[in-house]
Parts: sequence; structure tokens; C-alpha cells
Amino acid sequence: MSKTSATNSSIRLKRDHQNSLAEESSISPSPIKKQKQQHTTTLMDKDTRSRYPNGSSSSTFIPTNSTKKLVIKNLKTSSLVPPPDYFDKIWPLLKQALEAILNGTTSPTNEEQLYRHIDHICTTSTNDTNTSSNLLYENLRRVLDEHIQTLIPILLNEINDNIDYLRTLNSAWNDHMIRSNLIRQLFIVLDRTYVLHATVPSIWELNQDLFRRHIMQNSTISNRCINGLLKLIEQERRGESIDRSLIKNLIRMLIDLHLYRKDFEPIFLRTTEQLYHNEGRQLIQTLEISQYLTHVERRLREEQVRITHYIDQSTKVQLIHLVENNLITLHTKEMLSKGFDTLINENRYISVALMYDLLQRIGPTGNTELREAFGNYIKKHGRALVIDAEKDEKMVDELLDFKEKLDRFLLECFHNNEKFSNTLKDSFEYFLNQRSNKPAELIAKAVDARLRTGNKEASEEELEKILDKLLILFRFIHGKDVFEAFYKKDLAKRLLVGKSASVDAEKSMLLKLKQECGNVFTSKLEGMFKDMELSKDIMTAFEQHVNARDIPGNINMYVSVLTMGFWPTYQPVSAILPAEFCRLQEIFTKFYLSKHTGRKLQWQHSLDHCLLKGWLKDKIAKEFQVSLYQALILLLFNQHLELNYKDIKEQTKLQEAELNRTLQSLACGKIRLLNKKPLTKEINPDDQFTLNTSFEHKLIRIKINQVQLKETPEENTSTTQRVVQDRHYQIDAAVVRIMKTRKTLPHAQLMSEVFAQLKFPISTSTVKIRIESLLEREYMKRSADNANAYEYIA
Repeated sequence: MSKTSATNSSIRLKRDHQNSLAEESSISPSPIKKQKQQHTTTLMDKDTRSRYPNGSSSSTFIPTNSTKKLVIKNLKTSSLVPPPDYFDKIWPLLKQALEAILNGTTSPTNEEQLYRHIDHICTTSTNDTNTSSNLLYENLRRVLDEHIQTLIPILLNEINDNIDYLRTLNSAWNDHMIRSNLIRQLFIVLDRTYVLHATVPSIWELNQDLFRRHIMQNSTISNRCINGLLKLIEQERRGESIDRSLIKNLIRMLIDLHLYRKDFEPIFLRTTEQLYHNEGRQLIQTLEISQYLTHVERRLREEQVRITHYIDQSTKVQLIHLVENNLITLHTKEMLSKGFDTLINENRYISVALMYDLLQRIGPTGNTELREAFGNYIKKHGRALVIDAEKDEKMVDELLDFKEKLDRFLLECFHNNEKFSNTLKDSFEYFLNQRSNKPAELIAKAVDARLRTGNKEASEEELEKILDKLLILFRFIHGKDVFEAFYKKDLAKRLLVGKSASVDAEKSMLLKLKQECGNVFTSKLEGMFKDMELSKDIMTAFEQHVNARDIPGNINMYVSVLTMGFWPTYQPVSAILPAEFCRLQEIFTKFYLSKHTGRKLQWQHSLDHCLLKGWLKDKIAKEFQVSLYQALILLLFNQHLELNYKDIKEQTKLQEAELNRTLQSLACGKIRLLNKKPLTKEINPDDQFTLNTSFEHKLIRIKINQVQLKETPEENTSTTQRVVQDRHYQIDAAVVRIMKTRKTLPHAQLMSEVFAQLKFPISTSTVKIRIESLLEREYMKRSADNANAYEYIA
């Protein structure tokens, strides 16, 4: 086959007009030309006669006074009829030019002359015009058909190398396209006249059709072409370098010949699906989950590049879907079960983000399954943090770290997706309430630890941030009344013992709780702050009263007057106070009652604290900030060098549990003001106590009353019991309120409305017990007509 360039295949046409006319006249005398000459002569004769009426041809100009009018008339065309044998004489020239184009040689006839001949055949008006045009079209079809068939033996030759064969086919197609374009340009008049009105394909379509029928619909050529293309694509998928331009040209050929969707695309998609199906099934078992995700992303990117370079855009949706289905959809559960928890545990943010992006591609199903896996992970690991009682001390800190970690996953990997955010909240709420009461108690204690003096947060901004994080955990708790009880108890200790880190921080936290739970939740807490403010005013007036009376004594006393309904309930503790203490109490009681008639004061000493001044060694003065009970014990050693356990108990009248705790803080703590025999960590009835005269400390004022801030198991149990009792009251109130409104109600409906009204977690058995209690107390009764219904008793 001749492989000539586009330039060499073009016809070298002669542009000499005189030679063209000579050749035209040598073929046959043109009747058209003669008619034009005769017509011109006739016009000239008429013009001459009009100018020279006397018939002379003198050059003298004779002016006249008459005005001449210029009249424009329609062009009168004459019928130009070629001779009957015109086509037979012209066709050999046209065939010679066609063969020259097809063979890539030079035509002896120039382009202008060939074009004029074709124009005469197609446009002159004779009865045989359509016949001549049809004959020209059929002859052109025959020549092209014969030429196309000469290519078949070349393309059927055995070419062992796959790439060489595809290049040969590509070269044949490119040559065919170039020559088809030249032929269409030459026969453009035939395209615009005969083809336009006849039901035949255009010259370009004719060339395409002939190439399709003789070349690409040949099963051998077609199979070798398509299999060759598939092999090249397979090599590229294996990572080998290939000639993309060659694949692009041949796929473009199949598209132009309307064979792409029929012959190539189905086989291409079928082999692609088989490849990725086998690959996904193998790699999900052998690769780590992060490696598998990276591989899937790379495969999707590669296929997108193929679509950009040579695969038709119409195949894009099907191709990408095949990859997604075989590498993602079919293995979603395996991906999540095999490594999702590991990725979260190891903080593999990039891999989790990649998994999210890949599962987003397969639609709602992938998103839902990933969200479920995320929720299950939170529930599983969160429950492990909450249920283990041995980790209670670190529970809140670990929950904060866990929440911060998940928030980062939500932001960086799931792009703050609303559904994933809701899953995070629901899962936290689920596992935090798996253990009733304890998480609420520990969160309250964590807030207390941050709001005390000496907390680790260095600045107010950091303190605000940690309080906000704790408040988020608080939102997930169902038993907010438990939090309220412990928070109120701890707040009371901070205010009364003077251990609050910042009043502004306290009020800020109170405002947060108010915004979160409403005025009812914080009304008692706000009352506690009001009592502290009022106590300052009362003490100012009391100091003025004492100074005015000139009451003797060297002890200063500060009293906090508390409203019983606002503050936690404290059990009264009996103790023998020094005479000076008792005298000051009586003076304050008389002063207060004189200002506020009708009120009753009840002294609570459990949170009293004192500042003692004295020395233990070498008369080096020290100040000891102690609780009232610690002060009572230390003051005994002003009269005694040594005391046993029974003596101290007898002289103070403290309860055994409180006495043991106080002695342990003085004799067994880090700061030991008393020596104990024997040296054990526990307090026993046979122990002997003496002052530690060898005590040394670098500070002048020493705080050893932290024992007041520590919660005893008894206090913890008491607080929990009060919460349970308050819940019983609320259940009773809810039942009575509902029955008073409805008068008569079935048991099931009553239970449903009670659960709807109460905001804390309760069990069905608890509600039944409270209903039975109300029946016994005759707030309601069972209906006489229906044993499963209740009636309200007014």
C-alpha cells in the first residue's frame, strides 16, 4: 500500500488560464461560447446605430439637447445545453483525477477545469441532467468501492505484532480520511445539487459507508482491531506505557463509523467488569484497609484519565459505575468490618476521609452503612469508658478526649455532615445513659474540680473552653437532676469554704446552665449567690454592732446566713465548742433576730473553717487554715501534751466517723501536725496523739482543711438518695396532675402520659410502685367498671 503524506496525495493542478482554454477548445467547439459572441455583436451593432443614425462611423461627437434615460432590465438567460455525448467525453478525465487522488499521484487535468466539467454536468438544464448526475454519482461510487477493496488484502496479512497491525490500520484510515476530504471538495457541486435532492448518502458518508462495509465489518479485521485495543488498555492498567494517541485515533474511527457502541463498548465494559471483580475480591483479602482504599482511589483516577484521553464520554457513567460497584459496593461491609474501628483507633484521618469520599460515590447506601459503623464504634468504645467502675476517676477526662477526637473526625473526614453529627450525638447520649446517675455525678465533680482554686487551666479562656466541653457532655445526660444535686452540693462547699477559683467563672457556668435548662433549673443556684451577697451586708452591720458595743475578745467571726430551700440539706453535728465560740454565736443570734423577726437560725458546723495562729517548733509563728473540727482537736493540745483517741472523743463529742476523718487528716496526711502511735494509716481506738514539735514548712500560712472538700461515701449515698426521693415526689405530682385533669384514665394511657411529662429516666416498675402508693393514700382509686382504669378522688 502506498503511504504518502497529505501534501503528496493532493492533486497538482495547473493554473494557466490560457492553457485551460486551449485544452477546452481542443476537446470540442463550445456552442455556449459562440452564442455569447453572437449576442455581444448584436448589442454592439444596436449601440452603433443609435449613436450614428446616418450609418457613418466618424469619430466626431455631435452633442444633442435630448435627455437619455438609463433603464435596467432583468437579465435574460439563454438555455445552455451541453452536447449529448458530453458526459462520455468528460468521465475519463474525472476518473483519471479520482485515481490520482486515491493513489496519491498527480492529475494531468487542473482542478478548475475538472470543477467546471462537474458543474456543467450537474447544473445545466436538460432533460437528461438527473440522468447525468446519477450516472456521475454511480461511477464515483464504483471507483471508490473498487479502491476500498484493494485495502482488504493488506489488512488481512499476518502481522504478528499487535501494535504494528493497529498502526497499519490507523494509517489506512488516516489516508482514507484525507482522500475522502479531497474527493468531497472536488465533487462539492454534486453534493449540493443531485445528492441534496436524491435519497443517496453524501460523498463523505459514501466513503465512510464503504470503509465500514468492506474493512471494519470484516470479522477478521474488526476482531483484530478491537482485541488489539483491549490488550493495549489492559497493558496500561498493569502500569505499562502505551501509545495513547494510537488508541484515541482508532476509537475515534469506530465512533465515526458508528461501530463504537455496537462492537467496542460492550466488550470493553465486559472485560473491565471481569478485571475489577476479580481484583476487588482478591485485594480486599490481602491488603490492609488503608492500602485497599488508596488502590480504589487510584483505579478511579486512572479510569477518569482514560475517559479524558481516549474513551468516549458516553461510556463514562457505565465505566465509573463498574469500578465503583466491583471495588466499593460489593465490599462495603468487608471494608467497614475489617478495618474501620482500627482506622479510628489509630487516628488515620486521611484514610477515613478517603473511605467517606468513596462510599459517598455509591449513593445513600454507602453513606448509611458508614454512619452505622461510626455510631456502633462510638457506642462500643464509649460504653467501655462508662461501665468500668475502676476507671471512674479518669472517666470524664477520657470522655472529653474521646469527644474531641470524634469531633475532629467529624470535621476533617465527614465534613461536618449533618447526619454524621446527629449520629455522634445520638451515640453519645446512648452510652452515657447506660450507667444511671454515675456519669452525671462525675461530670458535676469535674466541673467542681475546674472551678476550685488551684485548677490546672492557666487562663480564663482555657477555663471557659473546658467548661463548654463539659457542658456538651451534660447535654447528653438524661438524669440532669443528679447533676444538679451534686453540682449544688459542690458549689455550696466552694462558696462556704472559700475555694472558688473565680466568681466570674462561677456566674458564667451558672449562665450556661440557665441557657441550657431554663430558669427553674438554676433558680436555687442563683439563690445561693444571693445569700452570699446578703451575708456580706449582714456581717458589715454585725461588725459595726460589735464595735459599737465594745465587746471584749480577740476572735473575729464571719457568719454566712443561708436560706434553707436554696442550699443542700446538712445533717446537724453535735460538738463541744470553746466558750469564746459559744459567746460569739449568742451575740450574733440576738443581733440577727433583732433585725429579722419571725426567723429561726440553725447553726451548721460541717463546713465551718478557722484560721489558727501558733507555733510547733522553736516558737516560729505559723498560721493554719483548718476546719472547725480540726481546730477543736488542735486546741485541746494547749492544755495536754498527749491525748488518746478516747480522750479526744470525750472532750469534743464528735461523731466517730467525723472524728476518724479529722484525726486522719491531722496525723496521716502530707502535712502532719500530730504524731500518732502506732504509725499506721488507719485510726484505731487505742491510738495515742501528741503535737508534732519537729514540724517544718516553708510557708507561713498552711492550708490543711482540704478534707472538707472531699466527699465521703456517706455524703455521696445521701445525695443520691435525696435525688431518688425527689424523683418519687415528681412522679407522684405528675400522676396526680394528670388524673386531676382527666378524671378517669386507663392504666396504659396514664403510664404513657407520665413518661411524656417526666424528663429524667425512670423504669415502669417505679411508676407502678408510685401509683400503688397514691392508691393507698387515696389520691385515686381503681374504677369499679374496669380494673385497668383509675379514677381521681377529689
